[in-house]
Amino acid sequence: MDPFRELGRGLLLLGGIALIVGAFLYFTGRLPLRLGCLPGDIVHRGVHTTFYFPIVTCLLLSVGLSLIFWLFSVFRR
Repeated sequence: MDPFRELGRGLLLLGGIALIVGAFLYFTGRLPLRLGCLPGDIVHRGVHTTFYFPIVTCLLLSVGLSLIFWLFSVFRR
């Protein structure tokens, strides 16, 4: 195949992904539950420190990314 065609295809795919991620980040402020502030995320506030670990957010992102990569692998075949 023509290398410029492959480059164009890759840039279109990258642009589509950037568009989806940008729209997601833009509209997340209007959702009732925000990533990073979900129920189940661990927050410990000490006297002089705060420990924050977004475990539920990490699990949701992991499931979402796994689903996206699985769909890409199915459509590439």
